[in-house]
Amino acid sequence: MTDVTELPIEQKLARSKKQMMWFAIASLVMMFAGLTSAYVVSSSRRDWVDIDMPSEFFYSTGVILLSSLTLWLAKSLIKKDNKSAAMIFTVVTFVLGTTFVVMQFMGFNSIIEMGYRFTGAASNVNASFIYVIVVAHLAHIVAGLICLLVMTIQTIRGKYTSESLLGFELGSMFWHFVDVLWIYLLLFLVFAKDIF
Repeated sequence: MTDVTELPIEQKLARSKKQMMWFAIASLVMMFAGLTSAYVVSSSRRDWVDIDMPSEFFYSTGVILLSSLTLWLAKSLIKKDNKSAAMIFTVVTFVLGTTFVVMQFMGFNSIIEMGYRFTGAASNVNASFIYVIVVAHLAHIVAGLICLLVMTIQTIRGKYTSESLLGFELGSMFWHFVDVLWIYLLLFLVFAKDIF
């Protein structure tokens, strides 16, 4: 086993940056665990109304899963120094991420058309939780899109190589996290009413 103190400075920095990303992801997991726990506790209220998730949320799940695949392919291509193909897959990932956001807003529109609002007379606790949870996730998707935009620009500029792809790895870690997080949240919102 290699002693960390013996590693070159670049490797030490890379390790510390990856650890910081894991700490950030862990804190986000705790935040969403708190939101979903509050959802479970509140679901026992008398004024709780079950809401079926709009189909756009399910279709958007396929889109974000596909975006994780294209990002994984882009990273694999960078590791092979195939920069032109990596650039294409990085751009496709950004487009898919943007499509996911558009579909989420379409899902919100469907919830509104069902007659549910975030606040006011047409709101209920469940609808408010759905809005808060999905908007909190969307905020992190927007952060992920900013990462993807930077990654795309840097890929186009040829910054990433098989020897130097730390920024791409960090952005990929975050993007894959928000992908897995969405799957958890959607499954939770669909099945929580049957479990709790």
